[in-house]
Amino acid sequence: MEAERAWRARLPRLVDRCAELWSLELGEPFTGGTASLVLAARLPNGADAVLKLSFPHRESEHEADALARWDGAGAVRLLAHDRKRTALLLERCRPGSPLSDLPALEALDVFAGLVSRLAVPAGAGFRTLADEAAWWMSYLPDRWKRSEPDLLRAAMDALGELSHTQGEQVLVHQDVHAGNVLRAEREPWLVIDPKPLVGEREFALAPIVRGRELGHSEEAVCTRLEWLSAELGLDRERARGWALGQTLAWAEGEHVAEHLETARWLASTA
Repeated sequence: MEAERAWRARLPRLVDRCAELWSLELGEPFTGGTASLVLAARLPNGADAVLKLSFPHRESEHEADALARWDGAGAVRLLAHDRKRTALLLERCRPGSPLSDLPALEALDVFAGLVSRLAVPAGAGFRTLADEAAWWMSYLPDRWKRSEPDLLRAAMDALGELSHTQGEQVLVHQDVHAGNVLRAEREPWLVIDPKPLVGEREFALAPIVRGRELGHSEEAVCTRLEWLSAELGLDRERARGWALGQTLAWAEGEHVAEHLETARWLASTA
């Protein structure tokens, strides 16, 4: 993509400008990001921080707004934000090990607490889950109508029905998998990298259910769905439908075959 190449060419200048703006001493980059550069940083008072510069894209458009809304309750704190440069200065999690290091059932217990805490009234300005689902439905047929017609039909039916029958609208993190929850000191576990939407609570389970980090098998996927729905008192069938829809919508890249497997398991466990 030409726009992303141009952004990457500008990155050294953006990093220098942010370091100057916030008087940062910068360290080594963290690995694993695909659409962002994340660097260790030190504040003028000697405290650790993280500098994150993201390529402007739909899913992270309101990342800073979500972090500000949560204000450190279950999520990393936003220390500063330069919207023009899509740059965030963030609290650093130490030791920073991921939730996926825990046994699956222990990790699900942590997720249950975090999902409840993050489900706050959102306020204005966030993209809605209904709008996001409509966007998914606009491209899903072209992507899957030939190779996965049955899965496509199941996902389109689920998204079409769920979008217009939602319950209470709260702030949800649509990518809160076990690699985006890190061990910390201020709280035992903190969520990072929000891709926020405003939607019903059942959707918050979708990224956890579809994520591979706590095991990729039909049993593991179904266990996550059943356990979290029961523990949080959520509608299991709605959670399943949202997970199916998002899984197929996000099925691309090197793990596309695993995403499709997950979607099939979800479609068959209705």
